Amino acid sequence: MFVITLTYTVPLERIDELIPAHVEWLDRNYAAGTFLASGRREPRTGGVILAQAASPAALHAVLAEDPFNKAGAAQYQVVEFLPTKTAPALESLLVLPS
Repeated sequence: MFVITLTYTVPLERIDELIPAHVEWLDRNYAAGTFLASGRREPRTGGVILAQAASPAALHAVLAEDPFNKAGAAQYQVVEFLPTKTAPALESLLVLPS
């Protein structure tokens, strides 16, 4: 499991131009099962994505396709973690000890 934080590196006017393509990219990755949740940071300085991927390399390949990334409009921080406790509605995300 991964938490990705995006930090915008360009003015919001440029971000707004890229939003439609970014949303299409998000939608493709939700359909593929890679993304579990996403949204804007508050204040509006970037975004956050909760994702699952086979490996960090696989996730970085997905992030490389983000229109924000292609335009140099955001920086990404990726944190990998193993969820061992969740709310009942999220139990399918648990990583059980081996």
